[in-house]
Amino acid sequence: MNRLLSLDFMRGFIMVLLMLESAGLYEPLFEATENGFLGLIFAQFFHHPWHGLHFWDLIQPGFMFMAGIAMAYSLHHQEIQGVPWTKSLIKTLKRSGWLFFWGVLDYAVRKTGLSFELWDVLTQLSVTTLITFLIFRWNYLHQILFSLGLLLLTEILYRYTHIPNFDQPFTDQHNFGNYIDLVLMNKINKGGWVAINCIPTAVHTIAGAMVGKIFLHRDKPINLLLWGSLACLLLGFGLDLLEITPIIKRIATSSFTLVSLGYCLLGIAFCYWWIDLKNHKKNVDFFTIVGMNSLFIYLFFEIVGHRWFNGYIEQITTGLFLPFRLSIIPNQIVSALVIFGLEWGMCYFLYRKKIFFRL
Repeated sequence: MNRLLSLDFMRGFIMVLLMLESAGLYEPLFEATENGFLGLIFAQFFHHPWHGLHFWDLIQPGFMFMAGIAMAYSLHHQEIQGVPWTKSLIKTLKRSGWLFFWGVLDYAVRKTGLSFELWDVLTQLSVTTLITFLIFRWNYLHQILFSLGLLLLTEILYRYTHIPNFDQPFTDQHNFGNYIDLVLMNKINKGGWVAINCIPTAVHTIAGAMVGKIFLHRDKPINLLLWGSLACLLLGFGLDLLEITPIIKRIATSSFTLVSLGYCLLGIAFCYWWIDLKNHKKNVDFFTIVGMNSLFIYLFFEIVGHRWFNGYIEQITTGLFLPFRLSIIPNQIVSALVIFGLEWGMCYFLYRKKIFFRL
């Protein structure tokens, strides 16, 4: 079974973007260019406030989608080895448990004390991973119908539950997702994120697993991916333009889920064609080195980086560059690039030592 290099590249590409965001690069770049054309470009590296779509809104769906493809390869490898379904289930339950643990831990430690929150992508992935595994052996048609059922369920929950003060399906702080957060965590996210995003975004992981099976069992998968991408984009944008369901990433509306999936399919189709078929593998190592240890570096910059590492490195770089009398924004950019370089260096060290963190 040949390694899917395009998967490592795309996963690494996503992680590199997240590393740069965590290092604090995008804020000073946007601030420095806010009133010009470049400001419009750098604005794409932030989530859309509510109704609309930015490039950055596609990162989390891509993360979930890549996890589905990787799962397909992992389960295929287990099947070749003769691992029984029950043993694979136990392994998946353990993986989901660890993802849930790390996702909760990511937000658990606050300056004000401990906090229980379910908004982290790993927490979401713990649910979508288990759902995807349970239907992995279904045929494609049944998986597609199940995915559409998840989107329909989301529509029903938001539109027809009619809970007082939470009966406005597409209004921030007053929708069904906010109500469930209040029940689960006794709090509502000020940014509008909701825990039940794991229901519609399970479609991303399911679709990723389906694509993984297509790569494993079909010689020419590109056409299928392109047609699938076109269908998702047309349906998703159609729902938004016809004012049926708006594209809102923060509550993962069905239109957003379809549009983001369409772009994921388009992205993996291009990467597969360019890297695995056309054999353009030069200079992809910069990304694949990160992609092979995506879980490690994500936990590092989310837990260690935000709470200690970034501030420590910023103090050092500020001191070292003091003679150059850099203003605030250039100093922030330099610090962010140094932080990113050190984190990439960690991934490179692990890669050279053949150390790969898995759940």
